[in-house]
Amino acid sequence: MTSTVSIRIEAPRQPEVERLLAGSSEYSFSLGYPPEACFLLDVGQLEQPGVRLFVARNGAGDALGIAALVEDGHADDEHAAVYAGRGELKRMYVDEAARGLGVAGRLLEAIEADAAARGLRELVLETGTLHLPAQALYAKHGYRVIPHFGPYVGEEFSVCMAKPLASHSADAGVASLHP
Repeated sequence: MTSTVSIRIEAPRQPEVERLLAGSSEYSFSLGYPPEACFLLDVGQLEQPGVRLFVARNGAGDALGIAALVEDGHADDEHAAVYAGRGELKRMYVDEAARGLGVAGRLLEAIEADAAARGLRELVLETGTLHLPAQALYAKHGYRVIPHFGPYVGEEFSVCMAKPLASHSADAGVASLHP
């Protein structure tokens, strides 16, 4: 099924993407996290320079999943040193109907290849302590638990993970719909 999945960089302000963002938020809140413990980028934040939103679509063009890459150098001044040479994976979410089809793995591969092609040496992420399937997915793909970083320091509901990236010189075939 994943052979019919395409991954493209797209603008976040479109109905199908906003539906997935809403699903991501609903899922996080359904686990019982307090709102202040959910570090979810909204559409406006996903439109900022240095943020690339990857959208997985099936052969019919339906959006199945999303994930964002926030490049280093676009962190707030307070945490800029923490992000030097790093990109942060944000808003990874696959529609419930598409889970188990390899969509999340394909999104991770696309983001990792894109980040490496941009010269980033490591991807970091934050997920919740109750997001056990997400933690298992990341571990399966080579991410390891690291100390809390940046805005997650001291957050009791956060688990931070990282993965070193191999260098790539090509864009890895990810199509871009905007610069």
